[in-house]
Amino acid sequence: MKRRYEALLILDTKGREDTIKDTIDRLEQEFIKEGAKVELIQKMDKRQFSHSAGALDSGFFVNYVFWAEPGVSEKLQAKFKLDDVVYRQYYSKLKPKAAVAK
Repeated sequence: MKRRYEALLILDTKGREDTIKDTIDRLEQEFIKEGAKVELIQKMDKRQFSHSAGALDSGFFVNYVFWAEPGVSEKLQAKFKLDDVVYRQYYSKLKPKAAVAK
């Protein structure tokens, strides 16, 4: 049974500002390859970090809302961990739309 998830990805776009759209599209294709159905993509622009933990002081925030089988988010997390563009990633399980409306 498919569940609804949200993935917040923070992208390292330093020196790659002109390829952000291509990167977002490529990451969406990775969701689809794993069997997820992407419902919504929210591009939240580049934001400064409140605390800089490394060499990066800002990142491009993208939020993906998708439907997938349990376990797909773990596969995506492992795959994106190897991607040098994805700086940080956070996943959460959402309630189905019908439950949200009530």
